[in-house]
Amino acid sequence: MGILDVKNVSYEYRNKYRTVKAVNGIDYSFDAGKFYAIVGASGCGKTTFLSLLAGLDIPTGGDVIYASGSTKSIDRDDLRRDDVAVIYQNFNLFPLLTVLENVMYPLSLHKTPKKEARQIAKEKLAAVGLTPEFHKRFPSMLSGGEQQRVAIARSLAAGGSVILADEPTGNLDAENSRNIIDILKRLAHDENYCVIVVTHDSAVASCADEVIKLRDGKIE
Repeated sequence: MGILDVKNVSYEYRNKYRTVKAVNGIDYSFDAGKFYAIVGASGCGKTTFLSLLAGLDIPTGGDVIYASGSTKSIDRDDLRRDDVAVIYQNFNLFPLLTVLENVMYPLSLHKTPKKEARQIAKEKLAAVGLTPEFHKRFPSMLSGGEQQRVAIARSLAAGGSVILADEPTGNLDAENSRNIIDILKRLAHDENYCVIVVTHDSAVASCADEVIKLRDGKIE
């Protein structure tokens, strides 16, 4: 078993006219220390699959299994707080918190003493290449690449072992995209995270240890 196992997972939804099987019988095992890319055409089920991995949705068939158990039975809020970090294309930073406060936020959820939380946040910001001059800035004062670095630092501060990223380079130029992917690769290879990225970007996919290509909700 890997750090995250997917067992015959399906997900379907119904509208007025039909039933759509967005994910259709996927089996896969994800390991720590690897960088994965999930690719495929629009509508192939990539984002739905990532939502299932994050516990944001529950499979209608099969199981998504972490060490703590199936996402059908465990507390999924606890899962995302303690074990799994999700990074989004639009960064999802708190606009009224400084860079340092954004990274400290998940530590506050763990009741980490403020002094300790501040030190951990500083270390995580340094790990993504953001120096102390950035700590008191607000998200609106940062470039897109800098905001995504803060989002990654915040995910590291949460202390989980799995990083899920939904088009993390989608709003970035080529140089910043390369920088973000280099950070995610380093976290997988040097820090033993399991990093799973949904992407349309062939340059991102070319950097992955394993590429999972979806078509019609299935792995090709």
